[in-house]
Amino acid sequence: MLRQWPILAENFGVIDVVSFRIIEIRRTYTFLLRRNGAPCREPKIKGQGNVNSNGEKTKGMASYHLTAKIGAKGKATAHAAYISREGKYSDGKRYEDLEAKGSGNMPKWAEQNAAHFWNAADEHERANGSAYREIEVALPRELTPDQRRALVEDFVRQELGDQHAYQWAIHTPKAALEGGEQPHAHIMYSERRLDGIERDPGQLFKRYNAKNPERGGAQKASGGKARGEMKDDLLLTRQRWADVQNAHLERHGHAARVDHRSLTEQGIERAPEKHLGGAGVRAMGDRDISILLERRAAEGEHERAQRSVSGLIDLSGDLSAAKAERTRQQEVARQADAARQMAQAKQELSAGAAIFRAQFMAERAAKIEVDRRAELAREALEFRQAEARRKAGLASIVQEQQPQATRPGPKKEKDGPDFSR
Repeated sequence: MLRQWPILAENFGVIDVVSFRIIEIRRTYTFLLRRNGAPCREPKIKGQGNVNSNGEKTKGMASYHLTAKIGAKGKATAHAAYISREGKYSDGKRYEDLEAKGSGNMPKWAEQNAAHFWNAADEHERANGSAYREIEVALPRELTPDQRRALVEDFVRQELGDQHAYQWAIHTPKAALEGGEQPHAHIMYSERRLDGIERDPGQLFKRYNAKNPERGGAQKASGGKARGEMKDDLLLTRQRWADVQNAHLERHGHAARVDHRSLTEQGIERAPEKHLGGAGVRAMGDRDISILLERRAAEGEHERAQRSVSGLIDLSGDLSAAKAERTRQQEVARQADAARQMAQAKQELSAGAAIFRAQFMAERAAKIEVDRRAELAREALEFRQAEARRKAGLASIVQEQQPQATRPGPKKEKDGPDFSR
């Protein structure tokens, strides 16, 4: 028996109940029909991405997910085997989802087998230390396996470069709820920075020696960082993952984009959905599953409508984000204008101060010159007056001495007889 399942909004796409022809394709899966009480999923054409009823691509939002984890000592080897589907993880249908894997920046003694590196980390890392760090990211369904591999390798190259030993793997398990692929990547890496010094397994994971690096182990990237600084680093990593993912989506002609910001920061008014997992989905009834998927479809349609409207204003986000961005840009422009006016005022003040200083120094020099000339004139006057007094004194002395020289003196009596008579 075939009966139509209730549709939440008239704008939703539907499937023709007679021919099962898809009238409108949406990115979000929605249960629209039931066959003998079992949900019938709406099919999605692989490779088309987001399209409208005319078959034209529309701009949508791909799924974004990034988590960072810390692996304790003794856990690295097992986790490396798990992500690469090796050892006990190589058998069984459950582990048949490995799409690609790789490793790099390994020391010479682990180049041929990355497991040797993680074994050494588990054995030689200090008891309370971390043996590895892991970044887990969701990959776009829109990309092909080769394109997804190129995306992961590009991100690893950007984040780790040639400084950290790493191992990565791409898994494509089936979604428990929707049944489609859930491609994601595990990126394991060591915090120890490679500095070009050859170290054996026992030395590499020792404590770093700042004064003599060749005597100690390799330095950890998180060494000396405060919790707030590490949180900021994670936020930057989340942003870089969104940027590189969007770049690859654009490169391969997909309109879908991801956003690393929270729903609140994007201006989306809904609570984030709790991850159910396989066990949680299996515990749900058919009706609950249908309601959940229909709610997802409604929320997805609402968000796409918001982004379509806001795209007329700002292609980078929704209307609220566009308003916030416009306010931010206005504030930045206001601050820039204030800074420009302040710089101009400082420049004018500096120029005015220079002019004032020049005028002050000129006036000061003129006053000093006037005072100098007045002092010279005073000294010259005093010299002339002293010289005049000196000359007058000399003249007075000469006048006093001159009459005494011309006046006849008293007649002297001769002591002997006078023979003049």
